[in-house]
Amino acid sequence: MRAQPTPPPKRLAQRLQEAIGESGGWLPFDRFMAIALYEPGLGYYTRGDTQIGRWPADGPGAAGGGAGSDFVTAPELSPLFGRALAVQLAQALDATGTDEVWEFGAGTGALAEQLLVALGERVRRYLIVDLSGALATRQRARLARFGDRVHWVSALPERIDGVVVGNELLDAMPVQLLHWDGASWFERGVALAAEADAAGAPRFAWSDRPTALRPPVAGPFAPGTVTEIHPQAQAFVRTLAATLGRGAAFFVDYGFPESEYYHPQRIAGTLMCHRAHCADADPLAEVGDKDITAHVDFTAIALAAQDAGMEVLGYTAQARFLINCGLPGLLAEADLPARAAARRLIDEHEMGELFKVIGLAKGAVFDAVGFSAGDRSHRL
Repeated sequence: MRAQPTPPPKRLAQRLQEAIGESGGWLPFDRFMAIALYEPGLGYYTRGDTQIGRWPADGPGAAGGGAGSDFVTAPELSPLFGRALAVQLAQALDATGTDEVWEFGAGTGALAEQLLVALGERVRRYLIVDLSGALATRQRARLARFGDRVHWVSALPERIDGVVVGNELLDAMPVQLLHWDGASWFERGVALAAEADAAGAPRFAWSDRPTALRPPVAGPFAPGTVTEIHPQAQAFVRTLAATLGRGAAFFVDYGFPESEYYHPQRIAGTLMCHRAHCADADPLAEVGDKDITAHVDFTAIALAAQDAGMEVLGYTAQARFLINCGLPGLLAEADLPARAAARRLIDEHEMGELFKVIGLAKGAVFDAVGFSAGDRSHRL
């Protein structure tokens, strides 16, 4: 009888076990997170599952395309998100004299579809950079009607002239964990637990090591604090700045400025996991079956951009940004169900306040419409 194939979660756990062994028994958390999310064919984003959608497997929409999803993004909630964002991108394309849009981490392709429709012939080429081959396959099917205007690229060119967009991109970049015991800082990594699980798969445990790494602020920090630093997100911004010749970039994500991110009361950090539209704070359990994410330190993003030669166009809450870009007018034209869905984009207890937007530019500085009122750049 033919042996049954090892399920992907167990193979991913075995891959992590190998990585821990190759690293001498201790794996930095950013490396653990990168493997858990992006290991080819095994990671959460590369296995071909339906991570993004409006309903979990047993939700009211389970019979549709969102069956089995773990979380929902703004473009999946309402097409008005992309239509409002397109107002800002159109202004940026005009101000920079460019005709290309680059989207990093395009998810299901919903935002790309909305932007392509709204921007029309103003966009000569729409280029997508995505680490997930499984998601790229979904994107190709969804965007097929746009023909050769849409391209997928696996590496950055020497120069980009255009407008860059990333929705819930930075939060998915691996982070390093730091632990303050009241006297010293430690880097928190991952080791093997003493026993395997009931199915024989490896289990994992936290393990701390002394480190010279520090948060960007001096504190004070309460003993027992665990927090994150974001070198990979900052490195991405620096790389983008080096590649961008003339253009602008807009990133939408959940996060805080530095003063709020490292507030003394935030003793548990922001690391979270998402599965079936529920959240938990244990990335070492059910590895590969759930998303792992951390909020964005927008001050660090702004400083990395400025140090690399970009200008900060603005920073504000998602609600204020979308309102500045004309969302109220779009809501007035929509029917009641569409208005109800879109309200989640701007309601303070939903996405409106937690999600922020930061705008960056190089080679052309302009008064971006999305930050025309309520700009919070002074808080970064």
